[in-house]
Amino acid sequence: MTTDSGMTDEAARKAGLEVKPAAGYIGAEIGGVDLAGDLDDAVVAAIRAAVLRWKVVFFRGQRLDHAGHMAFARRFGEIVELPRRGKASPPDFPGIETTADRLELGGRFGMEHDEWLRRRRHTLLRGWHCDHGARVDPPAATILRAETVPPYGGDTTWSNLAAAYAGLSAPLRRFVDGLRAEHRLGVGYQPRPGDDAYVRHLLDRQVASLHPLVRVHPETGERILYVNGYYVEQIAGLSRPESAAILEMLLEQAVRPEYTVRFRWEPGSVAFWDNRATMHLAPGDTSQLDHPRIMHRVMLAGDVPVGVDGTASEPITGSSPGHW
Repeated sequence: MTTDSGMTDEAARKAGLEVKPAAGYIGAEIGGVDLAGDLDDAVVAAIRAAVLRWKVVFFRGQRLDHAGHMAFARRFGEIVELPRRGKASPPDFPGIETTADRLELGGRFGMEHDEWLRRRRHTLLRGWHCDHGARVDPPAATILRAETVPPYGGDTTWSNLAAAYAGLSAPLRRFVDGLRAEHRLGVGYQPRPGDDAYVRHLLDRQVASLHPLVRVHPETGERILYVNGYYVEQIAGLSRPESAAILEMLLEQAVRPEYTVRFRWEPGSVAFWDNRATMHLAPGDTSQLDHPRIMHRVMLAGDVPVGVDGTASEPITGSSPGHW
């Protein structure tokens, strides 16, 4: 069953929320709610419905601290606690991962943030990803809040992978419905010549899974074009040239402008997205700005993707359900 926009709008009105779509296929801004407050069940249900309908929703002017951020996230699922987080993350809140742009990776692995970013995005589509997509059970959702942002730049873009699938021709949908693809941590990274400390880091922490190329959303029943630029290695059963050509075509389909929304962050902004039905592109322009960008992320535990034929994803290495 797909989401019904009329039911979503009615649930929001009854909960006292205002939902303003931000683009035709994806994204809506929600007003009339204090996420740090004591939210009743109707408000939580309305927000959940809006996330399922619009794939990513935005809140502005929120006053969440770390504890409030985690309390809000718990209303929607189990929080993922990562065993390894960046050095800027708060030690007393294991469910929160903090990113501080160039402060986070500057000097790590023997390279500055600019070089690290260039090596991750050496093609136009490589930066697009869902969070922890190489895992056999990727997070169901991500809730990201902005603490400090530059006065310009630093935007994030999301794409609706359900709309991207629906936009394929019928013969192509039938073809991709039965395919599976290998998602592997770090395959989008272009190594440095000679010894590369980041490559050694990736090999020590390798994670890979075989996911359906089209997954069925566990709540809406929608078919999702389950691709992303940074984790997908190749389509199983196809030659590398065949796989590369088809993946490039599918990635280009997934990021067509009409399927995307771009968000201008402000301090106190919160984005809540369905990690099962979207991929996103973090900003690549902040390194040239003389302003910090500090963001805090909480992820919700997800399930193992299931394809159109009912076949579930399989772990290849370093990836078992529920193990973070």
